[in-house]
Amino acid sequence: MVNCNHKQIWSIPDKEAHIRKTSLPPGFQDMLEFGLVEALLGRRSRRFFHGCGDSGRGNGLQIAGPAESSLGTGEAPCCGRMRPQYRLAQHDLSCRAVCSAPFELRGHSRRPHISFRGRFSHQQNLFDGVYVMEVRDSSALAERREDGSLDLDLMLEALRGKVRKIREGRLGLPPEVPYAEPHNSWVVNHPGTMLVIPVGDLAQHVLLTLCYMLQNGLVVRDDINGRSIPGIEKFKGLVDTENTWPLTFVEQWSMAKLSAELSTSCYGGALMLQSMGLGGWMFNGLDPFSVLGASGNRAVPGLGFRFDTDDRWPYPNPTGLTGVMEGFCPPHFVDMGEALEALCERKFGPGGRVHNEEFRACVALQANYIFETFGKFPGTVPSIFVLMYLQAHHLDLEFYDRFFKEGAYLKTHAAHRARWHPEDSD
Repeated sequence: MVNCNHKQIWSIPDKEAHIRKTSLPPGFQDMLEFGLVEALLGRRSRRFFHGCGDSGRGNGLQIAGPAESSLGTGEAPCCGRMRPQYRLAQHDLSCRAVCSAPFELRGHSRRPHISFRGRFSHQQNLFDGVYVMEVRDSSALAERREDGSLDLDLMLEALRGKVRKIREGRLGLPPEVPYAEPHNSWVVNHPGTMLVIPVGDLAQHVLLTLCYMLQNGLVVRDDINGRSIPGIEKFKGLVDTENTWPLTFVEQWSMAKLSAELSTSCYGGALMLQSMGLGGWMFNGLDPFSVLGASGNRAVPGLGFRFDTDDRWPYPNPTGLTGVMEGFCPPHFVDMGEALEALCERKFGPGGRVHNEEFRACVALQANYIFETFGKFPGTVPSIFVLMYLQAHHLDLEFYDRFFKEGAYLKTHAAHRARWHPEDSD
């Protein structure tokens, strides 16, 4: 765009200059041609999945493409053509947006972005499973060509190598009250559907916020107990210790930022569902503690995250899943000082800017105070956080045709079986 005498002149390059033709099936070309405005205007929840109505077709088509930005579960059996395309959709619009670019390079420094573990549900097996897409700190999946275009086949092949199955069977969360809200129980996490669960490390986010605050001349104050952090005065040469933010604000602000990133990943995935002609919707109608594994019922293990309880807390506190996603807090680290050292190594090294010992000691003092005072880190919000989810499934078009007016689904939904499953279409 060039601004010329207050008139905007737009130069729109040929799509082929950025995304060249691919050897993938026709449905993928439909996705490339699917317009953003059509996606925005056509966005709506589409919950009636293939086989859920009274048409007597059982579970219907299964979804095989992985989709998510953190953790997810779903059925794997399905046309192999769909799997990589859906992976790309979720990587580009959720994982890549908030996960696969952990650093923004500026000179010799690295500035951290909040990161999640990308995860999706799909594989070439013929049974259900829970999978993780490990793109937390991965480099670019494919380099751009000299003309700026991307090789999508190369990107998809790289994504295939990032998929790891962590559990047999669907997510251990029955679609019933109290684990799911009543209006979702009939549709969520049923056979033939795929549930995408973005999971955020809020402990890491708050720890990074303390670093950010100190970089900008701020320290935290315990407004719950009405006192400054004991010992903070010895850092007067580093920061104005009277320039403070309340602890409750810092942690609520961090949770709000993380919530926005998790929601953005689901929103991007919801738009991509439309271009593929899949149904589904983004929602928050699941009990977050049950999803992570703190339901209190052994028969409902959820994702199996470790959690602790304390009389000081109103709810259990999940902290991580060993070998998959471990929060930057005890018990996964001896103390918050060790967690901070690991965080600095992850975010700023090797080759990046390393904060000096005094800086680290100031952050560690504040973080350890929070942990020792409240028994967990962060002190007033969960260590591991989930809120928004995304479900994907095939639509029951006959159900929509019977009970809904024209326009309830898009042309991509109408053409989905012919484009993605030609061998199964009528």
